Amino acid sequence: MGTWSIWHWLVVLVIVLLVFGTKKLRNIGADLGGAVRGFKDGMKSSEGKPGEGEPAAQSQSQLRGHTIEGEIKEKAKT
Repeated sequence: MGTWSIWHWLVVLVIVLLVFGTKKLRNIGADLGGAVRGFKDGMKSSEGKPGEGEPAAQSQSQLRGHTIEGEIKEKAKT
């Protein structure tokens, strides 16, 4: 009773197919595959080209240290 047999997994699979349907499961699989593929492509592009990552880091360092000044005005009660 402690281990799950193949029959338990087949029953679970049938219930999942009945609840979600094959089309929805196919769409979820395609979305997940596209996300993994995009992540891998992003990792390859950041590792392969050393010059691409530098401008983003450079612009972030330029933004730090700047102070934005302004005035706060209270709303007039009507």
